[in-house]
Amino acid sequence: MNSKKVIVAIDSDNLKKIKKLVNILKSEAYAFKIGYEFFFNFGIDGYNQVKKICPNIFLDLKLHDIPNTVEKGVKAIGKLKPLLTTVHISGGNEMMRASIKNKKYTKILGVSVLTSLDANMTKLYYNEKKIENLVKKFVNQAKKNQLDGVVCSPLEIKYVRKKVGKKFLIVTPGIRIKNVYDDQKRVMTPKEAIDLGADYLVIGRPIIKASNPLKILKTINNSIN
Repeated sequence: MNSKKVIVAIDSDNLKKIKKLVNILKSEAYAFKIGYEFFFNFGIDGYNQVKKICPNIFLDLKLHDIPNTVEKGVKAIGKLKPLLTTVHISGGNEMMRASIKNKKYTKILGVSVLTSLDANMTKLYYNEKKIENLVKKFVNQAKKNQLDGVVCSPLEIKYVRKKVGKKFLIVTPGIRIKNVYDDQKRVMTPKEAIDLGADYLVIGRPIIKASNPLKILKTINNSIN
């Protein structure tokens, strides 16, 4: 397993700033995560500009649609050759099976329960107040349908790892260096998450909003190692 564990989330509407950050951080990051804000602002051209600086990209578009649409979407994503991409597990078994039909280079991760949701929201939308039960159910289906791994909050890592074994990837957002108040509800420190069994950590704002992003990333890496 690569000793680098941090995937830096670089969503922004400032391409020049992001390219500068990627240049600064590429020696300490495992990969860079491109999501909606970046991709919808700068598209494939912006994606390729970042990929030219660092080839390790997690293209996090969270596909969630009918199976045929997702199958063709993943096929198109495959041409960009990201390391990782995502589909929503809640899209169903047929959709997940369709997502892996054309995959080659890119690993497909299933998104379980968004880290912005708490028990009140999962009760409202999934009729399940215990997030642990919902995540277990979703992760079971992701593995059964042969995805490469899952995205889950740090609070679910321990029982997800126990359920899926060592070879199934666990990628974890909701990582915070210290207590902060934002839209992430289920959070943990980097070392805690790795010790519990996460393979990679997605960290955005604590790094890219810092006055010295490289120093913060090095501090995180040192804390993990």
